[in-house]
Amino acid sequence: MAQPWQTIEKVETGDGFLELRKRGDRDFMILINNRVLMNSSANRSEIVLGKLACRKVATRPRPRVLIGGLGMGLTLKAALDSLPYTAQVVVSELNPVVVTWCCGPLAMLTNDTMRDPRVSIIIEDVAAVIARAAQPGSAPFDAILLDLYEGPGASSNALHDPFYGSRALKTTAAALSSGGVFAVWGENPDVSFEKRLAVAGFIVDRERPGRGGLRHVVYVAQKPASKVRQTPR
Repeated sequence: MAQPWQTIEKVETGDGFLELRKRGDRDFMILINNRVLMNSSANRSEIVLGKLACRKVATRPRPRVLIGGLGMGLTLKAALDSLPYTAQVVVSELNPVVVTWCCGPLAMLTNDTMRDPRVSIIIEDVAAVIARAAQPGSAPFDAILLDLYEGPGASSNALHDPFYGSRALKTTAAALSSGGVFAVWGENPDVSFEKRLAVAGFIVDRERPGRGGLRHVVYVAQKPASKVRQTPR
């Protein structure tokens, strides 16, 4: 008989009650208002998100990566596993309690990856972090990964959505270095989002990890590399 879920902690946030549950030794679940956001036993798309994006920039001397949304730390671990020791990974998370969970009961899932010296955590909306990086004179990111609990979909405002709208995508492109990567997790494919990515100048690839069961979508969009101007001889 399956073991019952036990609530480890439940906190009130601006979006409702955020809850961490555990079943057995290594089975965890995070919920918002009783809606399941993530389960530690169903994580292939989060891992693929981290791997596919970071492998594309891993050969750069000092790759700089931004991850929006910490979750259970699984995307972060996959990113770190794909990056060199010279990398810098910034994680932008809205809820401090999620950071506490990843440093505490969830640390066993990632081999305590939060203590990796390449990682820095900021408690801030990732849209604001991207907007700052897009400003002239700011340091761009080589890869930006969005692992948020709501991916692009029919409810996304095509123009004004802060992450997936056309204006936000233009800002994201400006926040990336030449040839940089923008990777996004989603529940299901969204053709409108793919078109907006293309209009923003990205080269778009779509993956649906796995062969059976619930298959989420991972977008890996790449900003074209700038052409180096040749000096006339």
